[in-house]
Amino acid sequence: MYYQNILETIGNTPLVKLNKTVADVPALVLGKIETFNPGHSIKDRMALKMLEVAVEEGKLKPGGTIIECTSGNTGMGLAIAACVQGYRCIFTTNDKQSKEKFDLLRALGAEVIVCPTNVESNDPRSYYSVAERLSKEIPNSYWFNQYDNLANRLAHYEQTGPEIWEQTEGKITHLVVGAGTGGTISGTGKYLKEKNSNIKVWAIDTYGSTLKAFHETGKIDEKEIYAYITEGIGEDIIPKNYDFSVIDHFEKVTDKDGAVWARRLAKEEGILLGYSAGSALAGLRQLKDQLTKDDVVVIVFHDHGSRYIGKIYNDDWMRERGFLEESLKVKDLISRKENKEFLAVQTRDTVKSAFDTMRQKDISQMPVMDNSNNVVGSITETIVLKFLLENPLTHSDKPIESIMGNPFPVVDEELPFRQLGKYLNKEIHAVLAKDRAGNMHVLTQYDVIQAV
Repeated sequence: MYYQNILETIGNTPLVKLNKTVADVPALVLGKIETFNPGHSIKDRMALKMLEVAVEEGKLKPGGTIIECTSGNTGMGLAIAACVQGYRCIFTTNDKQSKEKFDLLRALGAEVIVCPTNVESNDPRSYYSVAERLSKEIPNSYWFNQYDNLANRLAHYEQTGPEIWEQTEGKITHLVVGAGTGGTISGTGKYLKEKNSNIKVWAIDTYGSTLKAFHETGKIDEKEIYAYITEGIGEDIIPKNYDFSVIDHFEKVTDKDGAVWARRLAKEEGILLGYSAGSALAGLRQLKDQLTKDDVVVIVFHDHGSRYIGKIYNDDWMRERGFLEESLKVKDLISRKENKEFLAVQTRDTVKSAFDTMRQKDISQMPVMDNSNNVVGSITETIVLKFLLENPLTHSDKPIESIMGNPFPVVDEELPFRQLGKYLNKEIHAVLAKDRAGNMHVLTQYDVIQAV
């Protein structure tokens, strides 16, 4: 068996049980992994549906130009369809999106116009306005406008909702979706609620977006709208694809939490996902107290982490925004050490032998241990050199316990590395940490500098 073209592989994505990242969540939590679509995102579904409807309604003719404002994923789906079916693509996007998204769109032959983020949607420079203007200027072109094009939510009513219902054998109790254009949550939520009106639909929003406020008040709160870093969710307008009647609750998540939990999904579940996936998981965790052991939760994971390698999966980018501070711990410093050999001297070892070890291993400090392998002191190259310079060489056979200093402080491997500053100073040059396997490690001031 084979497919006639790549478009036939869209949909039927797997449900995967989450484990470590939801260990303290009482419910069964399943991820709908939309990265299995050919464009590695859920947007492939609605992109193809919008194109099919546009052609059926005569809005786009053979050889025409697809125009769309996109954060990248809808563009990817449309670009793949355009390659197969022979259309030209022009995409407008905003400058907060990752460079990887622009490069991927161009790789599929699309033209990409990058517009400023911090302008009103009706500003002529916004990516909405530019797309609309181009559609009026270019013959045989069509602006798909995923925000107001109801084929968007229709795709999820026809595909995503039925898939989730069948895959959970109708046992789903909660649907969690990062909310952007509104198509996924409205279409999927509508189908599931028609099957079982008791299913809770939770939308995950971001701070700086107006969606939560509008859902609760029916009004756009300008005070709620400001620039945010999170990609793929949140809006400063209310797209027509939203059917707020199917959404039970909006939960806001910070830029930092979305990024941190996306990274944890990769490290702890082995699933490399995008920014909105981290936000969706963070939102679920904020609401975990509302769940029971009998609940079955499905989180829709929209896109692949490869779009964010230069951002949330880049330590420097995370650190610059203060997102990595709490997530980087002593155990992370230990894992980064190239040489994890634990070197120590015994109390009865001579000063000369300790000096020779430090010189051969190129180390500046070592713990001192007694016969029972308890840490009872420490030595540094400064102490050893001072002794050797001030005393005749015949005294170099004195035991190290005669010149050792106080033991290095012992810290927990879960300690945030920023807190090491409480222990390291002019007198204390290193700390000791024990990993889960019981192995001891020395972390020096140099190790900390390397991490910074």
